[in-house]
Amino acid sequence: MILITTAGKVGSEAARILAERGVPVRVLVRDRQRANALALAGAEVVEGDLTAPETVDAAMHGVSGVVLVSPAIPAQEIAVIDSAVRAGAGHVVKVTSDSSATSPIARRRGQAEIEDALIASGLSYTLLKNNAYMQNFLMLAPAIAATDSFTAAAEDGRVGMIDARDVAAIAAEIATAPTDHAKKTYWPTGPETLSYADAATVLSKVLDRQITYRPISVEQQRQAMIDLGLPAPIADDNAKALGLFAEGDADYLTDDLPTILGRPGRTFQQFVTEFATAFA
Repeated sequence: MILITTAGKVGSEAARILAERGVPVRVLVRDRQRANALALAGAEVVEGDLTAPETVDAAMHGVSGVVLVSPAIPAQEIAVIDSAVRAGAGHVVKVTSDSSATSPIARRRGQAEIEDALIASGLSYTLLKNNAYMQNFLMLAPAIAATDSFTAAAEDGRVGMIDARDVAAIAAEIATAPTDHAKKTYWPTGPETLSYADAATVLSKVLDRQITYRPISVEQQRQAMIDLGLPAPIADDNAKALGLFAEGDADYLTDDLPTILGRPGRTFQQFVTEFATAFA
């Protein structure tokens, strides 16, 4: 039995992949009614909350592996790790990103703390330090649909963006056959690096209309995200991350994805084509 700790964009897709393969998979959710599609796909859906350790312990019963994917809140994810130790779970696939205890981004500092706790736990583990998700562009979709333009604080920085569904596929692959991946750290990326101006060119081609990218400052980015309803701490983290993109922080590619999956990752053009209606 594989336990997936949340049903977000990576967790839900990993659960779907595993269920499709006939692998027993359990997903921890706050509201069972919002996970009906996963239940229909064959996943076992259990209600619980990462802030309630007793529900995590119940979900951990009989588990042989864990895909740890949730907001990078150290107290919550470390509690999951502790529960996995008590349950004797065999392997933990930690979905994470670039991280550092000294990062200006709180989320990255939290990831570093969680990773350290996992390594120290004695559990078998794999770290997936993913580059930025293509799905982040879906947050820009309303602006693109309404104005044929979008803004970001990434300037001309290039990013090795990866589709979140490919991250889910990697996590599912490792969770089912973890032996060769124990104590390893991977840095999955897509097959190309793109600037946000390049992304605008791809959007223009696929959507068959001119899409314009307009760079803004980190502070303008932060305020724009707050105006869209994001909590200030999350908006601050996201704006700083885009500012680091401008400095080349995410300008790298690896062959980790094709090595593990035996196929190339999705391109940004494929992503936009599949989600074209969101930008219409």
